[in-house]
Amino acid sequence: MPELLSIGEAMVELSQAEGALWRLGFAGDTLNTAWYARALLPSDWTVAYLTRLGADPFSPRLLRFLEDNGLATHHITQDPTRSVGLYAIELHEGERSFAYWRGQSAARGLAGDTAALERAFAAADAGYLSGITLAILPPEGRAALAGRMAALRARGGLTAFDPNIRPTLWASADEMRTALMACPTAIVLPSFDDEAALFGDASPDATVARWRAAGADEVVVKNGGGPVTVWAKGLNGDEPLTIAVARMRPFDSTGAGDAFNGGYLAARLTGHAPDAAARAAHDVSLQVIARPGALMPMADVAPLPVSDGQR
Repeated sequence: MPELLSIGEAMVELSQAEGALWRLGFAGDTLNTAWYARALLPSDWTVAYLTRLGADPFSPRLLRFLEDNGLATHHITQDPTRSVGLYAIELHEGERSFAYWRGQSAARGLAGDTAALERAFAAADAGYLSGITLAILPPEGRAALAGRMAALRARGGLTAFDPNIRPTLWASADEMRTALMACPTAIVLPSFDDEAALFGDASPDATVARWRAAGADEVVVKNGGGPVTVWAKGLNGDEPLTIAVARMRPFDSTGAGDAFNGGYLAARLTGHAPDAAARAAHDVSLQVIARPGALMPMADVAPLPVSDGQR
């Protein structure tokens, strides 16, 4: 079975319920993306999650949660001295703010077991990670992960990256810029507002041009629910294509970009062209923002349209 490997930090999520009560769940950017890829890929695909969990009471519950929802956990390792991270979400008019407790997260060591990392990438046909994945790792962990992604790309595997810029996780803006731009993946899935703030991009086309110059084969720029800009080799005369998409006011915007990424990867892995994949991915994100929380039930996610490659 072909395998998509998503790499990053899964966390305990606290979201507001009624009154003073809080609801406990699990989420995290690369987990959210794996979730929607699993919901949309055919059953002959394995979607595996690579992280590191702790010895705390929540880590085994998180592991069971992944397994119960069809995500493969055979690449997950355990740190006996650390715990799983935690974050809380507050909403105001559909927009979210976060508070984090992740300094002792076991996921910070996910690239430290080089043998486990090698086994995971040897089994992968596609790999996905984010800027948050890189941010929580020490420099040697980033280098190890970048090397495995480069090797996967070199042997023809699909490799994808969302810069998912979170300045508070980095020591400096310069370190963040350098590490993000050095991530060697074929597909890049940035968000324009973040890219403009960090790199000074004047337009989504400028974001495309920068990532293209860095070696990407395909760039899809999300724009807060507005038009999506897509560039891929051979598409639209090799020029960026702007795709108008439907907009709606979010009930809860948590996980929208991650859901887009999961939809895009599932579409590309099942034969959709980049522009069709972007449209399908946006439809997935619209479903997610109409509901509370980052993870809607997999069974409720509308299937992707049939691609030319599936006919």
